[in-house]
Amino acid sequence: AMAGYCDTINVTISEGEVITVQDNGRGIPVDKHKETKQSALEVIMTVLHAGGKFDKDTYKVSGGLHGVGASVVNALSEWCTVEVSRDGQVYVQNYDRGVPRGSVAVTGKTKKSGTKTSFKADEEIFRKIKYNFETLANRLRDLAFLNKGLKIILSDEREEEKIDGAIKVEEFHYKGGLVEFVKYLDQNRISLHKPVYFEDEREGVNVEISFGYNDSYNENIFTYCNNVNTVEGGTHLSGFKSALTRTLNYYGTKNNLLKKVNIQGSDTLEGITAIVSVKVAEPQFEGQTKTKLGNGEVKGIVESITNEKLGEFLEENPPIAKRIIEKCIASAHSREAARKARDLTRRKSALESSTLPGKLADCSINDPAQCEIYLVEGDSAGGSAKQGRDRRFQAILPLKGKILNVEKARLHKILSNDEIKTIITALGTGIGEGDFDIAKLRYGKVIIMTDADVDGSHIRTLLLTFFFRYMRELIELGNVYIAQPPLYKIKNGKQESYAYDDDEKDDLLKRFSKNGDGVGNNNIQRYKGLGEMNPEQLWETTMNPEKRTLLQVTLENAAEADHIFSTLMGDQVEPRRAFIERNARYVRNLDI
Repeated sequence: AMAGYCDTINVTISEGEVITVQDNGRGIPVDKHKETKQSALEVIMTVLHAGGKFDKDTYKVSGGLHGVGASVVNALSEWCTVEVSRDGQVYVQNYDRGVPRGSVAVTGKTKKSGTKTSFKADEEIFRKIKYNFETLANRLRDLAFLNKGLKIILSDEREEEKIDGAIKVEEFHYKGGLVEFVKYLDQNRISLHKPVYFEDEREGVNVEISFGYNDSYNENIFTYCNNVNTVEGGTHLSGFKSALTRTLNYYGTKNNLLKKVNIQGSDTLEGITAIVSVKVAEPQFEGQTKTKLGNGEVKGIVESITNEKLGEFLEENPPIAKRIIEKCIASAHSREAARKARDLTRRKSALESSTLPGKLADCSINDPAQCEIYLVEGDSAGGSAKQGRDRRFQAILPLKGKILNVEKARLHKILSNDEIKTIITALGTGIGEGDFDIAKLRYGKVIIMTDADVDGSHIRTLLLTFFFRYMRELIELGNVYIAQPPLYKIKNGKQESYAYDDDEKDDLLKRFSKNGDGVGNNNIQRYKGLGEMNPEQLWETTMNPEKRTLLQVTLENAAEADHIFSTLMGDQVEPRRAFIERNARYVRNLDI
């Protein structure tokens, strides 16, 4: 698709967790490879770094990073079949765990072209294989945005995933490319202007950027190299940020718009949603992580293109330019207010004998890797947790009520919220650009423990919004967890067990009944609040590392996470209503 030879890709999930990917491109070459004397198809499917991206005559730039995709998928599959339509013929080759069953064979004639690959992941390597439709949809949506005009169709033919007997299908096709990507991410916010868009190529590096400002207070910049999300940023991000600050400052000064305000880099990022996509022939990644672009030349190229194109846009659109500058000035005032709030907090801490919050029940061990802190809803549950915990490595911080919804507040207002200040102080990392330091985190695990009801879910969502917006590194590094307290206590005579969901409850009832039918003299207690459990029960079910279940909060797709948080926690009502209507069938444990 990136080379311009394909406009449609079909991805299908079939029974038995089989994946099929079919495109209408030119088809993988099948002629004999010059060096190996094998079919090029077989070489690509069985040899590392044999993809077209390593042959500069075939593709100048292609998707992916190191040319290992096809051969690795093949090696990790129980079986794999590739069907190529090319030059009027249909070619097929089958593989078992990466080894060809035979040579490439001609099986028919065709007027079409393209490649169809089917594979089943090897259960001897992957213990549990269950594809998540939404995860695949999110990744394919990104690819459709990044490749303007490309149509990607995702179909789920698995019986258990059908809706009213019909297979689940989602189509992604965006003629506007990155401009539509920005609009999609900002659809739940009020945009200050239409997205800015520019594209250029210099020294073999293609740069494509779209961005816009909205009424939120968050920075949302997503970067890609060769269609791969570079979650840690890199030289392309540095180049864009540097040029953005310089160009806006230059325009504001030249047109007397700054009113003696000094705009800093962080001021130009408040309320921005941006996509920075580069195509690089030989990408280099720092630390072999594949998530941070390290090509030094890319920074200068992105910076130069952004300076030039953004400067032209501002000159040609004075009303939009003025709105953007005014947004930056408001951010600068907020930054100054936040600095004063931080300074005040530091001065107060210096005067107190202990800088830790009074209601924090801290642990005795000083090694963060061994320590964990529970953020607990209310004093009642906090009291039980304090009594039931292991004081050596478990700290308890009770929270009073619901914290501020940070999606709707500027940093200086957030820093004046007592509960949030308490959390920041307890964790020790600080908050905000130049202040947050993950090395100062006092606990290796930050565990959110709330009631299994609507209020508890809301408190958990507010906390996750705060961590995502202002301490995202905690989530990215896997430090944030959600406690999983039981929903039911089931007692039958002397037998007593806990169930963590309805299915487990039904299984326990069947086990306790004489006939295995779930009917018997069972006493079922539904826990709606952590305070209903005594300290021993809370320890046994939810806090004991040997028996508890913790749900680790992970970030698979930052752009989609941003979209969901802005939908659920932002000011716009209609997108939230639509989300609820679309997902109502999946609601569990609803209190009415």
